[in-house]
Amino acid sequence: MSSTSLSTLGRVRVVTGFALAVLLPPLLEWVMFTVGSDFLAVDVLVQLAGVIAVALVGGLWPALLAALLGTLVLNYFSTDPVGSLEITDPQNLFTVIIFVAVAVAVSLVVGLAASRSREAAAATAEAATLSELARGVLAADDTLQGFLAHVRNHFQVTFVGLFDRNVPGGTAAALLAGESAPDAVPHSAGTAGTSKNESAGTANSAGTNVFDLTLSLASTIEDLPDGLVLALYGRVLTARERRLLTAFGSQLTAMRQRQELIVSTQANRRLSEGNVMRTAILRAVSHDLRTPLAGIKLAVSSLRHDAVQLPLDEQKELLGTIEDYSDRLDALVNNLLDMSRLTGDAVTPHLRAVHWADVLPTALAGVPVRRVRIEVAGDLPPVEADSGMLERVIANIVENAHKYAGGEDIVINGSVEGTIGTPTDRVPAGELRIIDHGQGVSADDADTIFQPFQRAGDAPAGVGVGLGLAVAKGFTEVMGGQLHAEATPGGGLTLRIRLPLATGVQR
Repeated sequence: MSSTSLSTLGRVRVVTGFALAVLLPPLLEWVMFTVGSDFLAVDVLVQLAGVIAVALVGGLWPALLAALLGTLVLNYFSTDPVGSLEITDPQNLFTVIIFVAVAVAVSLVVGLAASRSREAAAATAEAATLSELARGVLAADDTLQGFLAHVRNHFQVTFVGLFDRNVPGGTAAALLAGESAPDAVPHSAGTAGTSKNESAGTANSAGTNVFDLTLSLASTIEDLPDGLVLALYGRVLTARERRLLTAFGSQLTAMRQRQELIVSTQANRRLSEGNVMRTAILRAVSHDLRTPLAGIKLAVSSLRHDAVQLPLDEQKELLGTIEDYSDRLDALVNNLLDMSRLTGDAVTPHLRAVHWADVLPTALAGVPVRRVRIEVAGDLPPVEADSGMLERVIANIVENAHKYAGGEDIVINGSVEGTIGTPTDRVPAGELRIIDHGQGVSADDADTIFQPFQRAGDAPAGVGVGLGLAVAKGFTEVMGGQLHAEATPGGGLTLRIRLPLATGVQR
């Protein structure tokens, strides 16, 4: 019995084939004797059908055995003299020889066809596996542990380890199957895996057994670029599986390169954002900060001039100028700091139930009351928000509307509007609308107004560096909400702040 037959068909089928090869020829001859057949040609065809059946079940070698036994049975029971292995009739001898040749040929053809069919099925399965693996590698959510789990599940090994030869004794990552490591693997403060009570596929879980995964104990090793080694434990792979493991190694290399490219892209994007931030800060220092500082210095110098005694009304006007420029500097510095925190992901909201009406007075403190018309009902349900951030959001939006609304009033109203959240976890939302009837923006520019350092083309000098709406959108999204801009009917701009209603359930 060859190892190839066992590997392609399996031990059960080969053993079954040999059993049929021994039992089927005499059984078929007994059936032909029972029905009373006297024609050697018919017996030959029946025995040939038996050989084909054995070949389909057990492959080549059982079929050859069936052909040999079938020949002996035909010679002993169906050719003269019956009961002897001698053949006196040359025609019968020729018939038996033809049977042996045809049986051997049929065995070879059927065995080869079955082998090719099995190889084609295996190749199809490998192609499907590689296709699935390629899709997984290209998926954005694929992880190293997920890949190792896929390797372990496909090859049915105990566990898989990814080692780095450049780090003595260091393991880049490892994954254990749903059983303990063999006794040959010593305990140490090495790589974490799963215990018997944990599900397969879990890696580095708290409270799991810890094993020292060494390359010397690996059953199969696949060398990868950059000094990495993919090690499989539990059983030795076949030659076909080794070729497939090489493909897995290539996919792992591609996945690591893609992840490194993503990290590099993110780093470059952050550097670019940092450069934009630094450029804007320099521009702010050179113009938007220097202008208020120059006005404050001039007003203070005039007030301190001993040679000129200014009237009281002029002194009040200069003090008002100092206060106005100081507020402008404070707002500008706050927006720069807030944008820096948002860019660095350093903003943590403290969410609680907040009523719109509770934050409006503080948010509108810096805007002339006569310019704002509040139409927010007092019985609106609270939203889930950070009150300090929500005040800044509303203040920045209203301040922006005040700059561009001309002489028109700014209207603020609210309602319970739509839902918000992920597609699988949506909750009712509350909405606050801040409406102005100024110049507005085009539909194409509705999203660009939220980008940092964007200002309208005809914005007057000294109105800021264009961070107010960017900070407002950043704070709104940090709180789990949305900020959208749309044209106001009749002209102007409407900004819609949408936040989830406070349900009392922590989200």
